[in-house]
Amino acid sequence: MFLWIKAIHIIFIVTWFAALFYLPRLFVYHAMSDDTTSKERFKIMERKLYYGIMTPSAIITIILGFWLLGMANYWWQAGWLHAKLTLVAVLIIYHIYCGKLMKDFKQDNNKHSHVFYRWFNEFPVLILIAVIILVIVKPF
Repeated sequence: MFLWIKAIHIIFIVTWFAALFYLPRLFVYHAMSDDTTSKERFKIMERKLYYGIMTPSAIITIILGFWLLGMANYWWQAGWLHAKLTLVAVLIIYHIYCGKLMKDFKQDNNKHSHVFYRWFNEFPVLILIAVIILVIVKPF
């Protein structure tokens, strides 16, 4: 049972990260758009991605992660896991901030340039690299 839950957990991690990579990319294009039709199209795409894929994937990932923690009896002594969980908490904050940025776009109240969003888009890549290293290498 543990391996099935772990496999499904990883599947939803992948879908969550796919959305975390794509939503800020939509923000880049949205920030660059000038016409109303494009802006309205991006609002729809952002909303569907955030509420239809990104948030459900995050919720399922987190629930399955807690389930796995409950099944493991060593987690309290694994330093790498504590670091990973800290990074997951940071990722949740990033996710919520993406929702705030999406609402700003929805209200035509974006305050950032496409350059900001290009850099903003790189943050989850750094988290992903760190988490994979922590999980596979278990450096401490």
